[in-house]
Amino acid sequence: MAPSPPPETDSHVTTDTLATDCSRCAALCCLALAFDKGEDFAFDKNPGEPCRNLCGHQCGIHDRLTAEGFPGCVAYDCLGAGNRVVQEVFAGQSWQKNPQLTRPMMEAFSGMREVHKRIDLLRAAASLPLSRQDDQARRDYLARLEQHRWSGPELNDFEVGLALEIDLWFHSLRGYLPG
Repeated sequence: MAPSPPPETDSHVTTDTLATDCSRCAALCCLALAFDKGEDFAFDKNPGEPCRNLCGHQCGIHDRLTAEGFPGCVAYDCLGAGNRVVQEVFAGQSWQKNPQLTRPMMEAFSGMREVHKRIDLLRAAASLPLSRQDDQARRDYLARLEQHRWSGPELNDFEVGLALEIDLWFHSLRGYLPG
């Protein structure tokens, strides 16, 4: 896994919500994500199908992923979405111990990945020469995403609500980008 960027130095950021910590996850990427056999993956895997290399909550071939034909797994970083879903939304529970949580955890993981993508983009937007108003909007969105304690239903609604609002705001920034 690639290390996450350091948190922004805004005073409201106390921990890096984008820090991936697989030890605090329930292998959600190994369950929820699909991949196709090719250069990055040695076999096909459907979404919702646990990876056949999964042993408990850990990859059984983690120390030799590239050699076994899984450089895509080495390159993947959920930006902390998995550990945040398990710890924050499901209070440390696992789909493996409670199979009825499988679908809700996969759905929450999908939504949290979208939240964390927006956090990453909002942090990157700090490098643009934003107006005071646009920078304040950026900071406000960032605070809302990082400081909110998300529930499964809120994550399900995220893409048609706040994510769309943020995406429209991002679109309005195109004037700050070079030709």
